Amino acid sequence: MDPVIVVGAGPVGLTLALGLARQDVPCVVLDEGPGKDEPRPARTVVLREDTAALLERLTGVPLAQAGTHWAGWRSMRRKQVMREVFFDDSEPAPLHLPQHVITGALRAALVRESWVRIAVDSRVDGVEQEASGVTAHTRGPKGTWWRGSYLVGCDGPRSTVRKLQDIRFPGRTAVERHAVAALRADLPRPGEALLHRLPPWRTSGPFAGEITARPLPDGVWRLDWLLPPGKDLVTPELLVNRVRETLAGWTGGSTPAYELLDTGVHTVHHRLARRWRAGRVFLAGDAAHLLGALGTHGLDEGLRDADNLAWKLALAWHHGPHEALLDSYQEERRGAVAARLRAADQALPVLRGGPGGLRSYVPGAARGHDALLTDGHLGRGVLGSPGTYADSPLAPGPLEGEVPVDTPPGAQVTDVLVTAEDGTFVRLRDRLGRGALLVVLVAPGTGVWERKHWATAGIMPRLAAAVSALPHTAELLVAENYPGAGAHTVLLVRPDGHLVTALSGVRPADLYAAAEAALGGAADAQAEAGAPAGSH
Repeated sequence: MDPVIVVGAGPVGLTLALGLARQDVPCVVLDEGPGKDEPRPARTVVLREDTAALLERLTGVPLAQAGTHWAGWRSMRRKQVMREVFFDDSEPAPLHLPQHVITGALRAALVRESWVRIAVDSRVDGVEQEASGVTAHTRGPKGTWWRGSYLVGCDGPRSTVRKLQDIRFPGRTAVERHAVAALRADLPRPGEALLHRLPPWRTSGPFAGEITARPLPDGVWRLDWLLPPGKDLVTPELLVNRVRETLAGWTGGSTPAYELLDTGVHTVHHRLARRWRAGRVFLAGDAAHLLGALGTHGLDEGLRDADNLAWKLALAWHHGPHEALLDSYQEERRGAVAARLRAADQALPVLRGGPGGLRSYVPGAARGHDALLTDGHLGRGVLGSPGTYADSPLAPGPLEGEVPVDTPPGAQVTDVLVTAEDGTFVRLRDRLGRGALLVVLVAPGTGVWERKHWATAGIMPRLAAAVSALPHTAELLVAENYPGAGAHTVLLVRPDGHLVTALSGVRPADLYAAAEAALGGAADAQAEAGAPAGSH
């Protein structure tokens, strides 16, 4: 069967290609660039714990060593501390690192991957598809035709793939603009991120209202100054003056020594593609959505796109099209991103209403604003929490044996320690991304016994038989405990780590029904009849 064509070699496209390769699906990555990325210290990303774990699992690189887990977070208004957060096991710290570190690790992993071919200097200018596959044409020194089973446009905000499919990309332009600087300096409270609103030393002009400081390794910081609406020119001279003023204000005296590494202007747009699938063509990452106002993390969502789509494309590639499964990518991911965009767009007029408005005098308004901004920056609450797939078309109907646990159906599972079938202890997230369903039995006390003593005892033989009868490959794991789960609870987990259901004990019929629903139902009648895949 033909490979999957991935258009675009940014973090999302490379993650998708590596995720498919881990499931034995061949890929061609069409990279319009030279195959390497210029280091830009001011271009950084913030990742939640699960997306950072996804990249580490795919690349084998401990990204935490190349980035910084924040020690804490402070939100200030003028001279007053409004909110402080200190991270621990109950609230893992976000990981902040340069984007070129991510792409470098992904490229290095792909070089070692025999399932993936990267074609550099290959810009797509044509896409054609029919029932049996899709063809892309590239121009340039190595211009040619490429044949694939599916094609995924991960080619950024100006996506050629999206335009060739005539998919609208409505939304708002320049909802926020930030001047950005990366610099090395000794600042108070190293390792702690800071949001400072209305700093007392502020002056008139385009840098007056809000500053964010986020630490990186080796004493490097990324500073962002929120710019007012409009297109005021940010000159290097003006930016250097604001760097000096800000550092002096935070250190309480004259400007400390610093090394300016990189600068830029970051413009945030809010857009959402009308469709994320057109037959055998899909969109992901910035080609499908743009968000990032109020501290929200756009790349984090793009990586979730890749993780969601990889296992579905792999299943369709190996076992034939399951249209409901492939359609669920758009329904799940577009729904999750749309919810975050709605929340940000509703909050923007409140948070950016201006210092002279009535909102400034409402009691408690300032603290409420800081709470919202904190949520956006830390990846929690209405602005920052990753979406769950509770209303997914892949969710099973009511099950007689379903029981509640602390993870709601459709949400990411907690990364507990589990025992694999070979008796080794591993983290639950380490078993994701292989294309298999995961069945986790919660069995307190099993951790102190060798597997040979409990694998054939109690309910295990019956559960193992039920797992082997599922309609798709599944791995049986055992956990000492899981938040909110009682003994003998059985969890069914998708290959991307989202909980399908939790059952009370071994219930083969319920387990089978839930697994079949998670795979999009029975094999598609369309595919069996030879109808065009993904026809709408």
